[in-house]
Amino acid sequence: MKSKISTEEFSSGRREFLRKSGLAAAAMAFPFSALPESLKGMPMGVVVHSYGIRYGSKVESTKYPGFQDALDFMRHCHSIGAGGIQTTVGGWAEDFARKVRDERENLGMYLEGSIGLPKSAADISRFEKEVLSAKEAGVSILRTVCLSGRRYENFKSKQEWNEFKINSTKALQLAEPIVRKHQVKLAVENHKDWTAAELAQLIQSFGSEWVGVTLDFGNNVSLLEEPMQVIRTLAPFTFSTHVKDMGVKAYSDGFLLSEVPLGTGIVDLKEAVTLCQKYNPAVTFSLEMITRDPLQIPCLEESYWTTFENSSAQDLAKILRLVRDEPYPGALPEVKNLNAEEKLAFEEENVVKCLAFSKSELL
Repeated sequence: MKSKISTEEFSSGRREFLRKSGLAAAAMAFPFSALPESLKGMPMGVVVHSYGIRYGSKVESTKYPGFQDALDFMRHCHSIGAGGIQTTVGGWAEDFARKVRDERENLGMYLEGSIGLPKSAADISRFEKEVLSAKEAGVSILRTVCLSGRRYENFKSKQEWNEFKINSTKALQLAEPIVRKHQVKLAVENHKDWTAAELAQLIQSFGSEWVGVTLDFGNNVSLLEEPMQVIRTLAPFTFSTHVKDMGVKAYSDGFLLSEVPLGTGIVDLKEAVTLCQKYNPAVTFSLEMITRDPLQIPCLEESYWTTFENSSAQDLAKILRLVRDEPYPGALPEVKNLNAEEKLAFEEENVVKCLAFSKSELL
């Protein structure tokens, strides 16, 4: 199921990307044991999707009031010890961007943005406006995605998948001159769409120092890729991260997949952090602990395989063996039976647990 790319082609493309982006020089200048003083001890940040229940919540809660904007989100994350945030930047007015910048500077936090790619030439002006607004707030890295859904659910034929690949490339071709012009890095997430090899090949095809990866530590388990395989492939192209741990359990059509508190799942977090810092000593680590019901990965259903070329029985066997040998101890997290206040409380507990683990074990 992996995209065909030779070892020689991959290594050559990776070296060129590192050269252009400056990551190779940085990795040589600042080995993992000798990070710049300004980066040592930077606490883990929080991705806005870690608060998918609370952000914009209309629930009347004294203990967990809804976050209405990036300022609410930033202040709360600072209060629980986070080092920064990654948040959406769409719809920001110029004066709001300045308020975010001032608050970020006052709190001493890092700030990364999340932005939608331009859908057409007519959408470039919207995209550029959001880039400028984010830059005004102090953002130098913008995370983006090519697909908002999941590959095995969104596409029912290879033709649909091929159209997605063409449209994604066109969207990035529209975006690249804008981020290059304004010197802001655009980081494409592996978002249950691209396999690691496919995304690496896509990034290499641009040959741009301004287009790289937001490396999600766990998403590609849903595409039957082991976490460290993904991290080793994409770390050389990484501008930003979504740190998460994953729990798995068998079910009739494949396996269940959940974000779980850091240190309790199948991701080798210490090795992942070390690899990312090896290639990019300035990389930030942002928690994406999504509190929700387990996702069903129906890899034993024929429809799951529709978009994958050169599908491998070996890949399937590896993941099913992992599910068999390393099932999550106890029940995977669920919210379906919780009331609104309980969901908010569970979400907060998960984020705080993860930040505590990061502080004691990772960063």
